[in-house]
Amino acid sequence: MCLSVLGHQETRTQFQSIIKPLSTANLCLHSVLTSIYQQYFSKTEDDELQLALTLSLLEMEENQMSTRNQESQLLQSEIRGGPSSFFQLKSSSTSQEKNCTHLVPNGENTTTSAPTGSWNKNCPLQINQETEPQKSSHPNRDNQIHQTGQTLCVKESSASFSMLDTLSKDDPMMEEGDLNKSDKPKRSKNRRQRRKGTSQQLVGLSHSLLAPPPVLLWFRRDLRLWDNPALIGSLELGAPVIPVFIWSPEEEEGPGITVAMGGACKYWLHQALSCLCTSLEHIGSHLIFLKASGEVNEVRSSLHTLKQLVKETGARTLMANALYEPWLKERDVAVASVLQKEGVECKMFHSYCLRDPYTVSTEGVGLRGIGSVSHFMSCCGQNPGSPMGVPLDPPVSLPTPAHWPQGIPLDSLSLARMPRRKDGTVVDWAANIQKSWDFSEAGAHARLDAFLRDGVYRYEKESGRADAPNTSSLSPYLHFGQLSPRWLWWNAKRARCRPPKFQRKLAWRDLAYWQLTLFPDLPWESLRPPYKALRWSTDRSHLKAWQRGQTGYPLVDAAMRQLWQTGWMNNYMRHVVASFLIAYLYLPWQEGYRWFQDTLVDADVAIDAMMWQNGGMSGLDHWNFVMHPVDAAMTCDPYGSYVRKWCPELADLPDELIHKPWKCPASMLRRAGVVLGQTYPERIITDLEERRSRSLQDVAAVRREFGQYVDKCSGCDLIPLPPRLVSEALGSSHGDEAVEGKRFLLPLITRMEFKYQLENPDEEAASNPYNAVLKGYVSRKRDETIAFFNVRDFKASVMCEGVQRQERLERDYRRMEELPSSPSPRGRARRTPTAKDRFSAVPSGSVTSIK
Repeated sequence: MCLSVLGHQETRTQFQSIIKPLSTANLCLHSVLTSIYQQYFSKTEDDELQLALTLSLLEMEENQMSTRNQESQLLQSEIRGGPSSFFQLKSSSTSQEKNCTHLVPNGENTTTSAPTGSWNKNCPLQINQETEPQKSSHPNRDNQIHQTGQTLCVKESSASFSMLDTLSKDDPMMEEGDLNKSDKPKRSKNRRQRRKGTSQQLVGLSHSLLAPPPVLLWFRRDLRLWDNPALIGSLELGAPVIPVFIWSPEEEEGPGITVAMGGACKYWLHQALSCLCTSLEHIGSHLIFLKASGEVNEVRSSLHTLKQLVKETGARTLMANALYEPWLKERDVAVASVLQKEGVECKMFHSYCLRDPYTVSTEGVGLRGIGSVSHFMSCCGQNPGSPMGVPLDPPVSLPTPAHWPQGIPLDSLSLARMPRRKDGTVVDWAANIQKSWDFSEAGAHARLDAFLRDGVYRYEKESGRADAPNTSSLSPYLHFGQLSPRWLWWNAKRARCRPPKFQRKLAWRDLAYWQLTLFPDLPWESLRPPYKALRWSTDRSHLKAWQRGQTGYPLVDAAMRQLWQTGWMNNYMRHVVASFLIAYLYLPWQEGYRWFQDTLVDADVAIDAMMWQNGGMSGLDHWNFVMHPVDAAMTCDPYGSYVRKWCPELADLPDELIHKPWKCPASMLRRAGVVLGQTYPERIITDLEERRSRSLQDVAAVRREFGQYVDKCSGCDLIPLPPRLVSEALGSSHGDEAVEGKRFLLPLITRMEFKYQLENPDEEAASNPYNAVLKGYVSRKRDETIAFFNVRDFKASVMCEGVQRQERLERDYRRMEELPSSPSPRGRARRTPTAKDRFSAVPSGSVTSIK
């Protein structure tokens, strides 16, 4: 019997090189070991014999004291120094048979015979772990094992077990009289230290057939080693860990049209999985890739694949980090229910969001202002969940199983599949994405560190700038779990500059998942019933021009081209292109959502659905702004650098006209090499004001048509309240009979210009006092003024910015509390009437019920 602490895989690759010195020192022993090696790895191990071997170990432990003397008489050993030390039972080299003693259940010894050189299937036993009772009864055993070599070669199975108990410096079996003194190695102190260090690294690895059942570590969207609760939880069990990734596109998609995994997302996922596999190999493990499977005529599912894995590996525990999409949560609940009935324990850890969205409650806060991030943060503050805790360090090694399950190559998942032309050439549409990103976990941490060193100081004021890297660009790493939100929150909190705007981004992310848990149809169904009847355009040419960056509006085109080439754009530019699609092209928000899901590397169902619903006027919140496709450039690209990068055909136009080339004189266009309609497209629409007016009139028409969904007092839109919020609003004192047959309507924040347009349906958008079109937050004049202050008096610039921010906060506070507006200073332009503004009232927390 050969007992190797190297384990199955390492023995296969290293055993022959370890015993190579014996070919000159002891050719007979080398031949025997080579024969054992070749025969063992030419056969497959029998599970039933392994089980019998395990039972023999338990039986032997009970009869250990009674069998020790007998074993001492039978066992003789030879010692070889260095990493290739062996303990082998001494026998005659001319004998053609050898006796193998097996333990039977009644404790009696039965002797059988086998040909010399043959490999008894009861023999391969790898020593690395002990149960707790064994450790407590043999306190010196670890040191004794460390003093042995890497491999034990024994003749009798019973002796192999008792050897751990009897092996010591003073053991009678190890006396000089039982050894060939010429073969006894000379061990120096340094050599012993080297061997001790080698043993400490090897002993304890979970290669043993007697180790606990392995743990299945199910990776989904947590592709990291840092701060991974499921990974650390797997290590705490002290069992071998089998990391697996199961690709199931049907389950990712869910019941509706979510486009959960578009082309860009799949490409990122492919690269991230490759990087994770490399990281796991560095700590002694690797990732098993599988496709969801199913029986004949059955839908493929992760559950079926996991059941096969459990059967193949004998795993009794499944670890994973929870996902919060309703359809994926239902899948996980079904998996846990089925596997637990089969004796497999399933543990799900909270990690993907800062706050578990299923634990967020409006109790004590009410429903007033629902949909806003301020209301959500109040709910979290009023009803705190479990403590966030501190980030977890990555493991330095993973215990590996003796036998790995059969997986498939990563390429077989077809995540990064490229189309082919008719001539057979490959269309590498992701080449620019590959150049633009580092897909590894180390790349995520490097980008975070770079942002906290530099960009975070400009984020509060200049995050909307598209011509400068003032944003973190961490969203794809958060989506695929290469960076945990807890890790990001802690690092941002420790930074010298703590911009509230940046920290609130994580609250927006949690808010999106909370909304998705309340409204599972968020990605495809408008939440506000009247807006389902809006008259949308069916002009597919406008949609294609928008998707390809050929609208004739340089700022919109630059953003859409950046999206196609790199799979990303900053948040301000997403608002610009969304406003253009909805408010000016009359195309439904679902079209924009689907395109974003297919082209964004950070495409997130919850976040994209919430943002497009709000931009499409049908979400829980109404954004009180519309980005003008030209004037918005005053904020994000005042000098045209962004447009010049992504629309190089316009690079030679001056700063003043680069965002509106149709106003350039013919001579200027000629000198710049621009031919509208040829080198750069003509505008697909020209009268922006007229189209805005028509959009407002359409909104007013559907709100009049569905008057039952408009609150008569405040003019706010009403939506049916989801059951979860109904129970929270009514409290536990109301039973099911109180809500049976009733539909509860919830008033929502509604854009003020919609309220005004409802009362004045024929008004033009320009004459609406609550016109939401933004002309740009900053201007070149503002930049020059601030630059002057920075040169002459930095304190003055800080005071100026602080006063402006304080006035804005006070104005928002008064609006939320329904207080009269503060008197405006003389000489300042007024955007709203000075009279009491009845449209600024925020909807109260009352709930209307309709039978």
